Parts: sequence; structure tokens; C-alpha cells
Amino acid sequence: MLSTIKKIEITYNSINASNTFTNGDIVSGHVSVEVAKDCQISSFYIKFKGKADVLWSERHGQTTHVYHSKDKYFSVRQYFITDPNSKDDQQTLITHQSGETYSNVLPPGIHVYPFSFQFPLQNIPSSFKGENGKIVYLLEAALSRSMRMDSKESTMINFVGRGDLNPVPGLMEPQHESKDKKMKLFTSGTVAMDVNLEKSGFFQGEGLKVKAFIKNDSSREIKPKYCIYRKHSFFASGKRKVHTKDLIKEVGRPIPPSASENVTQVIAIPQDVETSILNCSIIKVEHRLRVYLDVKYASDPEIKFNIVILPAQQVPAVATAPTAASDFGIEPFGSYGNPNPPVWGFGPQQPPPGYQPAGPPPSYGAHGMYPPLNEFANKY
Repeated sequence: MLSTIKKIEITYNSINASNTFTNGDIVSGHVSVEVAKDCQISSFYIKFKGKADVLWSERHGQTTHVYHSKDKYFSVRQYFITDPNSKDDQQTLITHQSGETYSNVLPPGIHVYPFSFQFPLQNIPSSFKGENGKIVYLLEAALSRSMRMDSKESTMINFVGRGDLNPVPGLMEPQHESKDKKMKLFTSGTVAMDVNLEKSGFFQGEGLKVKAFIKNDSSREIKPKYCIYRKHSFFASGKRKVHTKDLIKEVGRPIPPSASENVTQVIAIPQDVETSILNCSIIKVEHRLRVYLDVKYASDPEIKFNIVILPAQQVPAVATAPTAASDFGIEPFGSYGNPNPPVWGFGPQQPPPGYQPAGPPPSYGAHGMYPPLNEFANKY
């Protein structure tokens, strides 16, 4: 049997080559609804939300313990069609460019509904997906009809938080550690290293310079080695789940017995390496540099440094036109509605190029679109 609602599709405008958004950026686009025959809509909205979620289970004897935690950052809805029987008087209704409301009776064909949201300026974590948790930002459209299951569609937005909104103390301060060790069994003598880093914070694509003075007073050749590794930590119900992974390994030039050398190693941090996340209460992404001396037939002396991987500095965002509507063989927006709907969110409004506003944008206080973050557990 042919479904009345053939398709719901969400299309948003990419603003840069990497298809990422950051704090204050506008997410604009449209929802397309393809209808096979006349139908009456009870309500239709698009939601913009951000949340973190952690879940894992552990087996203890005959009992399985499930650990779950979540954190909500914001949740905003824009209604194209509202339910007249709804008791929610805070519904925000989006209208045509002419100011008229959308009809709740849809004839056969494709119907396009523009939307526009703004990422909050608050300090929220970047998008993330790991073994036991995720941080997601998504658009979710929901269409309701009487005596029918709701029709839903969603799409995720890749968000990269601005580093200046999450200041980490000491990022530009140098680090210094030293280590010495007396050899035993098959290797005699001592080895020592004195290691310096220029700072703690490094951007994606940057070179991490390690300077070390290594003294080899042992009977064997030694090799300085370097490893940058990542640690994922998930927190729920007072427990922690940890996963570590080596990301980069490099080997320095061998140092012969009874010799001392100053060595410098520059480790290239990949452009696409995962950034550190330190501003989420239930998920953390941390990075460390391990410098160690490879000594045959002996345990390796090592030094560990905490480092922070920061997102590469981004080019200013430029919105591009949506393309999904043209896939249906129709003009994007056109007579279907307002191509530049009002933006709801924090911070100053940045309308699309060429937009001539009829008046000042609505104030935050008038609409209360983003409640304080500490109220989400009770209201959403």
C-alpha cells in the first residue's frame, strides 16, 4: 500500500570545505516533504539539539550492570504547523515570507519549509563518537497526523568548539621533566634524559618539538622513542570506562655507549587527528606524549607529558546554497516560503548574504529559545 508521506528530507547549507560548524555559526536549510495524496497535518516541527550520551555494561558473576549517563546542552523547536489542541503556549511558529502561516492540508507534491538556527556561544564540547559514548548535534524533523505514527527524519551536524571558549590553563607554558635509571642484569651503568617541550597546546597540523639531553653511561646502545597516544574516558554511575590508543610512534637516532647528546625530534600532528575534549562532564578525550629510552634487556625509562590537541584555525564561514531541492527538479524555496527565516539562538544574528531585514530580530528574552543549561534535566 502506497504511503501518503513518501519522503521527509532535511537539507542544511554547508559553510566551509570541511562541513563543520562552531560556536555562533548559523545552521540554515529546509525540510522537504513529498506527499502522495491530500493529507491533513496535526503538527510539524524541526528540532535543533545537542547532547552527550554514555552507555556500557559489565558482567559481575551472574549479574549484568548497565552504566548510563547523559547530558543535554540545548533543545530548540521551530513549528511549521502547530496543533490547535496543544497546551504548550511557548511554541514558536515559522511563517511564509508574506507572514501567513503554513496550511495544515497538503496537496500531492513536494513542499519545502525553510529553517534557520544558531549554535549557542556557550562553552559546549565538540562532536564525538567513541566506544561507549557520543556527543551529537542534530536536526530532527517530526510530522504528526491523527491516528497515524509520526513520520521522523534526522541528520547530524559536525560541531567543532572554539578553543577560546574553553580556556585550559598553562597551554603556552613550557614543560620539563627528567629521569635517570641504573641498569641491572644484562646491561650495566646508567642512562638519563632531560626533556623539554615548548608548550602544552598544539593545533592540528602543527609540529610538536621535543628537545632532550640524553646521557648514555651504559654498556649498550640506546634509542630515544616517542609516542603520542589518546585516552577516552567515559563516566556513569560513579564508574569510569577507559580506552587508550597509540596514534603516532617515532624513533630517534641511536646513541652509542658512553656518550651524551642533545637531540631534537619534531613530531607532525596530523590535520585530521581527534581534538582533545575537556569540557564534557561524562566524556573526556585526553592526549599524552610518552618519551622513553629503548634499552635492550632492561625496562625502558620513560617520561609522560599531558598535551592538548586544539582544532586547526578555521577560515571564516561562508554559506553555500542548498542543493537537495534541485534534486526533485524544483526551484529551491521560491514560492514555497521565506528563504531567509528568522534565526533563533544565542549571540548576534548573522543573516545570509543579500538579506534585507524588515526590522530588528526578536530578542532572546521575548522567545526564551535556549533555557539555561542547568534546567534541561527538568524541562527536556
